[in-house]
Amino acid sequence: MTTAYTGRFAPSPTGPLHAGSLVAALASWLDARAHGGRWLVRIEDVDGPRCVPGADQIILGQLSDCGLLPDEPPQWQSRRDALYQSAQDRLLASGHAYPCSCSRKDIEQAITASGAERPRHGERVYPGTCRNGLAGSTARAWRFLAEGSNTVHWVDRRLGPQQQDVAREVGDFVLRRADAQWAYQLAVVVDDADQGVTDIVRGEDLADNTARQILLQRALGLPTPRYLHTPLVLAEDGQKLSKQTGAQALNTRHPLACLQAAGQVLGLPAGQLTAQDLPGWLSQAVEAWRGQTQAMRPGA
Repeated sequence: MTTAYTGRFAPSPTGPLHAGSLVAALASWLDARAHGGRWLVRIEDVDGPRCVPGADQIILGQLSDCGLLPDEPPQWQSRRDALYQSAQDRLLASGHAYPCSCSRKDIEQAITASGAERPRHGERVYPGTCRNGLAGSTARAWRFLAEGSNTVHWVDRRLGPQQQDVAREVGDFVLRRADAQWAYQLAVVVDDADQGVTDIVRGEDLADNTARQILLQRALGLPTPRYLHTPLVLAEDGQKLSKQTGAQALNTRHPLACLQAAGQVLGLPAGQLTAQDLPGWLSQAVEAWRGQTQAMRPGA
């Protein structure tokens, strides 16, 4: 085992944890413990308008109830604005980013005029209108220049070899929005590097973000962590369980039952997890995770 491992759980305080988010929290905690490493908690409140007052403290309480305690005090993205600004300045100076004056309507009209029809996850790929200079007089947002980048290849520890042509499939993506809110992609890359995160364990729904984050890491001269994307908890209609699909807040009055349900989603062998107390169950779960992840595809 290595002592250089640092993992993290980074919830957005848009509401309390639910069953799906506990799966990601447990997986990241187990992976850190199985590698003898550190486990951190970061509150990703960079998107202020979506955050619910007090949700951060509820989340920290839910994690504590389940015995998932970070090795260092939690950090809040909303207190790290200077780090994000510095990163954007570096990207602008190196030619990896540019200001964009396009509104959503402008983008839709440009895409329609080009004849492009293929939507990506319900959104269309930015057509690069401002790539060579502002189309209007005022910058609404700042974008990363993905045009010209090679296809990004990486190996997920669970999903295996992955690849994405960001320029074709995503386009020049936003670093800072028109409302001055920092975009998730930039903030998470800066935070992970600043906190020395070596391994990112998170839900499979976030796997699509990985290529963009790797491009940012390369442009900023930052290390690329190892990635492991976990199975999702699905709602009755087959969609990912989330607040948007009516996920109920996690009731941690009986934390062992919550953890047992999360362990099932992660494929932990119930026959090896016989302890009826929280510390005992977590200890057994670490051993089960260690054995299970050794059989996974190797990371990059």
